[in-house]
Amino acid sequence: MMKYTNLSNTDLKVSKICLGTMTWGEQNTPDQAFEQLDYATEAGVNFIDTAELYPIPPKPATQGATESILGDWMQQRKNRDQLVIATKVCGPGKWVKYFRNGKNRLDRENIEAAVDASLKRLRTDYIDLYQLHWPDRSTNFFGELGFVPKPDDRAIPIEETLDVLDDLVKAGKIRQFGVSNETPWGTMRYLQIAEQRDQTRLVSIQNPYNLLNRSFEIGLAEIAYRENVGLLAYSPLGFGVLSGKYLNGQTPENARLTLFQEYSRYTKGNGVRATEAYVQLARNFDLDPAQMALAFVNSRPFVTSTIIGATSIDQLKVDISSIDVTLNEEVLAGIDEIHQQFPNPSP
Repeated sequence: MMKYTNLSNTDLKVSKICLGTMTWGEQNTPDQAFEQLDYATEAGVNFIDTAELYPIPPKPATQGATESILGDWMQQRKNRDQLVIATKVCGPGKWVKYFRNGKNRLDRENIEAAVDASLKRLRTDYIDLYQLHWPDRSTNFFGELGFVPKPDDRAIPIEETLDVLDDLVKAGKIRQFGVSNETPWGTMRYLQIAEQRDQTRLVSIQNPYNLLNRSFEIGLAEIAYRENVGLLAYSPLGFGVLSGKYLNGQTPENARLTLFQEYSRYTKGNGVRATEAYVQLARNFDLDPAQMALAFVNSRPFVTSTIIGATSIDQLKVDISSIDVTLNEEVLAGIDEIHQQFPNPSP
């Protein structure tokens, strides 16, 4: 049975399982997306996460398709008021230069334009949770290790970003805002500045978190817990790797890493060896490997919701039913033992 929690210090009640959407419009057709949405909502999922960037891999020809598919489905089902919809504005980067004439920054002009475009595609007049997809400043995210300061970094000040988000809340276009792919410093600055200026407070952090990448625990978990800014955990299966379906050189037909081999974050060196160990641990206890991996994320005290993604209904059923799986102390001890042997092999 689905479980629910409130999104930070708000009255927004969200399911502990959030439906991710980044395959819609690329690996999944609109009809398949509708099928996923119908199944998930019937199973109690009320939280859906998308982005102006989606589907993935990002490209100009499909940009915004995922939001449009979700908007069409809500229009047909007439259920907008039963859902919590989260979307995101992309930050700067040469790889997304097709956004807003290549000048996409987290400033007033760009955020306001992005919000209006997302509202139009989603066919709604408000967004429940609006997220900054990645920082405007130069820092380490998307698996980049080490921090190398750039003296010529001309980041949009956090104060300016907060000003426009605060105004959008007051205008009723967004209800809350969150950050994504953010660092401990950035998260605390958003909290500090909002408190000093009596502005809208961020309510969530959407970062990667899974058995192969628990780096969130090092600096952000305490912030998430003590500041009540819970984690929306994305990639909880490491692009599906933790299901075990890619082990021993397997290349399942139409699977994400079969189609897009450049996404190799979780399939290198110790990532593979750790995956082998986690999959074997699950099988030793008659657990589905994917459900064990998801149940671990679901159980963390700093996690508000776990964002799952699937390309088939069968995968979706397995993922959603992980909410009913409780890991015993023996399994948790086994996970910790593997983590000690292979700490964060795929950050």
